[in-house]
Amino acid sequence: MNIYVGNLPYAITEDELREVFGEFGEVSSVSIITDKYSGRSKGFGFVEMPTQAEAENAIRSLDGKSVKGRNLKVNQARPREERPQRRQRRPR
Repeated sequence: MNIYVGNLPYAITEDELREVFGEFGEVSSVSIITDKYSGRSKGFGFVEMPTQAEAENAIRSLDGKSVKGRNLKVNQARPREERPQRRQRRPR
């Protein structure tokens, strides 16, 4: 199950997030979303857990839990919606 994790502390690493979710079962992947220009965390990410029951337990247990001073927002990730493409500016 793909899990959305919001309100992440900006200083948390993927390894630390893996450890937080690892208390509830196997974690197959962790991805913290970063700004493509600055490389800084955008404050949210995704955790993939292969076992449905473990993922649901992690969601129930971690939603609202304080990690490094921030209360996490944790729920099942929804499929990404297609956004309309932005028009390219023509050079002057």
